[in-house]
Amino acid sequence: MTTLLVTHPACLDHQPGAGHPERPQRLQAIKQALSADEFAKLVHAEAPQATVEHTTLAHPESYFEALAKAAPEQGLVHLDGDTVMSPGSFKAALYAVGAGLLAVDQVMSGASHNAFCAIRPPGHHAERNRPMGFCLFSNIAIAACHARAVHGVERVAVIDFDVHHGNGTQDIFWSDSSLFYGSTHQMPLFPGTGAVSETGVGNICNAPLRAGDQGEQFKAAMRERIFPALMDFSPDLVLISAGFDAHQADPLGGLALVEDDFEWITLKLAEIAHKFAQGRMVSMLEGGYDLKALGDSVATHVSALIQAGE
Repeated sequence: MTTLLVTHPACLDHQPGAGHPERPQRLQAIKQALSADEFAKLVHAEAPQATVEHTTLAHPESYFEALAKAAPEQGLVHLDGDTVMSPGSFKAALYAVGAGLLAVDQVMSGASHNAFCAIRPPGHHAERNRPMGFCLFSNIAIAACHARAVHGVERVAVIDFDVHHGNGTQDIFWSDSSLFYGSTHQMPLFPGTGAVSETGVGNICNAPLRAGDQGEQFKAAMRERIFPALMDFSPDLVLISAGFDAHQADPLGGLALVEDDFEWITLKLAEIAHKFAQGRMVSMLEGGYDLKALGDSVATHVSALIQAGE
């Protein structure tokens, strides 16, 4: 079986401005890291452009229209203090959504065992009606709803190990018992959500960590909270919000994970996917802002995906 790598050149055209951490060089660092010989077996695919019908799986049509209208013809538009649109941002966001759609299609059809989507802008902070935290569309929530709508998947789980809580995914999943969201993240930290008490309809499982926590605490949170809840949910498809800003070198977080921790979580989630979901797993890039740490962490993550598919 194969591991699929999905991206699109348009994702480089999202240009939030000088000094913004969510910069195009992030994808260039990933491309360089995945150019090593060990990744020659990856199957490469170019993401399609998502349509309004795709985005309305998770957002109202008025949200799509508002973002399309906000996109500038030149210069930058600030949607909030962190979230910026340039002339190429709206199209980049549609290709980011499209990457998840294609990855789900390929994994559900059996053409690929698992997949990694190297995309930007990220998505897990985009709520049903609000862009925020660098995010325009909720890429992974749309992918989850697509799996259900198109492939008849009954239970879709998203596991998020970004240093920031995925408030957008949680918002969209909140009242839907067929969708599961499990997250480890630093608290207190942007966006301020992700308390243990936030449980939706029993389908939300948050395991907050404290600044300075390392792999030991991260693994304990996964073992003691996230994995039991995920296995009780028994997913038919596992999606990963793969944020690598929990790395000890990242400038936007205070956790101290290293590459081995990302390998561990990838392989553990693969074991659960094998047990419940025929190994079907799709990972989508979220954060990660130190370029070397990002490249090294993605390489470790993708290597583990390849191993899981062999």
